[in-house]
Amino acid sequence: MEKILIVEDDIGISSFVNLELQHEGYETEIANDGRTALEAFSQHSYDLILLDIMLPGLNGIEVLRRIRKVSDIPIILLTAKSDTMDKVQGLDGGADDYVTKPFEIEELLARIRRLMKRKNLQHTNPSVIPDTITCGNITLNPKSCVVTVDSKELQLTRTEYLLLLCLISHKNEAMSREKIIDEVWGEDHYIDPNSVDVYIRYLRSKIDKPGTPSVITTLRGMGYIIKA
Repeated sequence: MEKILIVEDDIGISSFVNLELQHEGYETEIANDGRTALEAFSQHSYDLILLDIMLPGLNGIEVLRRIRKVSDIPIILLTAKSDTMDKVQGLDGGADDYVTKPFEIEELLARIRRLMKRKNLQHTNPSVIPDTITCGNITLNPKSCVVTVDSKELQLTRTEYLLLLCLISHKNEAMSREKIIDEVWGEDHYIDPNSVDVYIRYLRSKIDKPGTPSVITTLRGMGYIIKA
């Protein structure tokens, strides 16, 4: 049974989400503040975390930052803030997705299912996965999810890794934002296409060399491409 940690200080929301997740067959635990969430994370194993940004004591972005130092567990941010910069901050911090309150429970459940499916797919058909995929000075190891640039290992979040894998797997092919979303997040995902731009920017900051053209080329009005 897949286990989800709900980190939410609003008792009404946490109780409602908790009941809905249990009804869907998930095992759940609730933490009402950031420090309790980190303690629970250090002591137990979870498959996904629902993380509110506005938490007492230690906010969600700081909780996210600390977890990302040691784990790539799927994390969905829950936030009452709809400002783009709040979303960008969360995505840049390593969140896999976000849901703005108030939200429809079916939308949240769909996002959870998509992340769970993506997580599980990484463990299927290992015999057909190549040992390495290369593009210029970039090397990916799909089995270990390790990425190196000039033999130097990079620290990428799960979504950054999947985005890079998507682009390199389609090198020399123009990829629209919609096609990237379908491959990285899933066809039934509700993510804003602008979020692709956020991840591209963050990925560039990690794989590009200062003073040189970006490995990922922007195609105005179309999307992105990595050329061999």
